[in-house]
Amino acid sequence: MSNAQKFKELANGEFPSEALPDHQVYEHPLVKRYATKEMSFVWSPAMKFTTWRKLWTALATAEQELGIEISDEQLEEMRSKLYEVDFEFAAEKEKEFRHDVMGHVHAYGEVAPAAMPIIHLGATSCYVGDNTDIVQIRDALKLIKRKLVKTISILRAFAAKYRDLPTLGFTHYQPAQLTTVGKRCTLWMQDLVLDLERVEREIEDLPMRGVKGTTGTQASFLELFNGDHEKVKALNKRVCELMGFKKAIPVSGQTYTRKIDFNVLSVLSGVAQSAYKMCGDIRLLA
Repeated sequence: MSNAQKFKELANGEFPSEALPDHQVYEHPLVKRYATKEMSFVWSPAMKFTTWRKLWTALATAEQELGIEISDEQLEEMRSKLYEVDFEFAAEKEKEFRHDVMGHVHAYGEVAPAAMPIIHLGATSCYVGDNTDIVQIRDALKLIKRKLVKTISILRAFAAKYRDLPTLGFTHYQPAQLTTVGKRCTLWMQDLVLDLERVEREIEDLPMRGVKGTTGTQASFLELFNGDHEKVKALNKRVCELMGFKKAIPVSGQTYTRKIDFNVLSVLSGVAQSAYKMCGDIRLLA
């Protein structure tokens, strides 16, 4: 099995339930009140910083494939320590270097000393920061997709059960013609199906930031590969593949374009609007 296959098997596997148990919840005052356990985990420190390590391992794996001197032993060490994050040590190093990414580079190097020279090789902070944001957005959208599918399935059974139960219809919140409870339910389902289609499209179209360098010029990687533009392009493509993405954004500055965030928020707003409409109708039915 190649290093890439070993990485993909590990990176795409289930998060070990016993790993980092004190860091599997996203800390925010509203989380305990509103967030599901699954969504909280997606945005947790455990998920965030192990994804940083997956990105570093994917980068090193791709660099080795393209000729950079990185040993199989270094890659094996990186893979074996993905879930051994010492948050206290990382915090100490962050205080020392005044840099969060460097704090975690050193925390990773502490448990994977042979790999320390090639962790984050050629990369910038936003390589792990922004790409991890994209990974978490993708995983959160997949969770929302599952919830939508389940909700639509429940509403389908409800609509069939009450398809003949008459109820008064409304226009502008004023009494109008008769309809049925089941028919009203199909309106909610239709909105949620439209939302589901947009969520699926967003997941399908979501790009990584990719391997872009400090200001989006890829200068550090061009230096690393002695000016070989084709290898730098291949590196960008390969890292995306290893992280489960079909594409990267064509160009970036230091960060990915925030239009991506807008697109995702637009989809989420649509889901919220559908839920709000459904709850308003249920109040009228009551």
